[in-house]
Amino acid sequence: MSFRSHFLSVFSTLTLIGIIAAPAFSEETPLDHIVAVVNEDVVMSSELEERVKEIYLRLKDSGTEIPPQNVLVPQVLERLILEQLQLSRGQRAGVHISDEELNQAIERMAKSRNLSMDEMMEHAHQSGVSLNKLREQLRNEMTIKRVQDGFVNRRINISEQEIDNFLKSEEGEKWSSPDVNLGHIILALSSGAPRDEVAAVEQKARDLYEQLQSGADFKSLAIANSAGPNALKGGDLGWRKTAQLPSIFITAVEKLSPGENSVPIRSDAGYHLLKLYDRRGGGEKIVVQHHARHILIKPNEIRTEEETKAMLEGIRADIINGADFAELAKENSEDIASSLAGGDVGWSLPGQFVPEFEDVMAKLSLNEISEPFRSQFGWHILQVTERRQQDFSEDLRRQQAESILRHRKYEEELQIWLQEIRDEAFVEIKL
Repeated sequence: MSFRSHFLSVFSTLTLIGIIAAPAFSEETPLDHIVAVVNEDVVMSSELEERVKEIYLRLKDSGTEIPPQNVLVPQVLERLILEQLQLSRGQRAGVHISDEELNQAIERMAKSRNLSMDEMMEHAHQSGVSLNKLREQLRNEMTIKRVQDGFVNRRINISEQEIDNFLKSEEGEKWSSPDVNLGHIILALSSGAPRDEVAAVEQKARDLYEQLQSGADFKSLAIANSAGPNALKGGDLGWRKTAQLPSIFITAVEKLSPGENSVPIRSDAGYHLLKLYDRRGGGEKIVVQHHARHILIKPNEIRTEEETKAMLEGIRADIINGADFAELAKENSEDIASSLAGGDVGWSLPGQFVPEFEDVMAKLSLNEISEPFRSQFGWHILQVTERRQQDFSEDLRRQQAESILRHRKYEEELQIWLQEIRDEAFVEIKL
């Protein structure tokens, strides 16, 4: 039997046993059975029924046209198969989402929806989703995302030449140029205007410039004098990428500081006056770096959260009383990457560490030992030994360019990878 025929057989069976009904679902609960074998795992009819109902209701609530059942059911089953394959990969790779990570994700979800935790739980309950089910769904989603990032990103290589080519391209120059908020006055001149008319308009432009330099309001002068399409808006051009401005404006704007006005600029269209209200992006990127070291201890089956925190409090007290931080890190820290170096994690870059770590690092005085704090990895104590300000303009520009290029390749490579793991898998659709 072909794969398509298998799907249609499953659809027919699901319809007969009452998993799907239109426009409402049957209240009957059929006996659970296997609808697909996926390598050593299975997809159960109850999983398929639940997911179909969930998607059906989501489409209905959004007003989206619901596809025919013989289209929807195979699509949902295929998604469940791919999810199972990815979860299995995550299990083999040792991917684990801790309860702490999960709790933080639920809190972020509630915050993004402007709900309290209690309100979100109540909303989930009204939708027929228990707290345990919500946690299971979210844990699976986070696991799959981590698996995708791990397997797909290693397939993507962004060369230095690709970054150079992007930054030199018209798109790259526009993307990396700063944004400017401009006001604009234009005194129009026709291309064939006589010399005396040109001289009169030039003199008017100079007079307006002198008024601006003496404190006159740019927007009022624009409304009264500008021939531009934005004159009645006070000549406001809003935020523009510098690279998207006319070339004769770019040189003038680069010389201005926020609040300053340009001297009159001549073009084929007439005389222009610009006011730079504000600038953002581009320029120097001065970053505060921290040189830090830490000790990490993780709760486990025989050590509770409270005992882990208490253990770190004892280590912290020993350090304050004169014990060597590096030696205690070598003896106790469970961060394999840094413990052998006495807990040293080197000089930081913004975003390098998890938010909890960076928040504590930024607030500590030099050589102060933090109180124990929790992250997704366990409990830490932290010490900042040095701070410095570094200009990372070019480094950050290249990192951001690499991120754009990687993001572009990611979606395409993800689809290729998903197709590969699907093709490699043993999948049998069962009635």
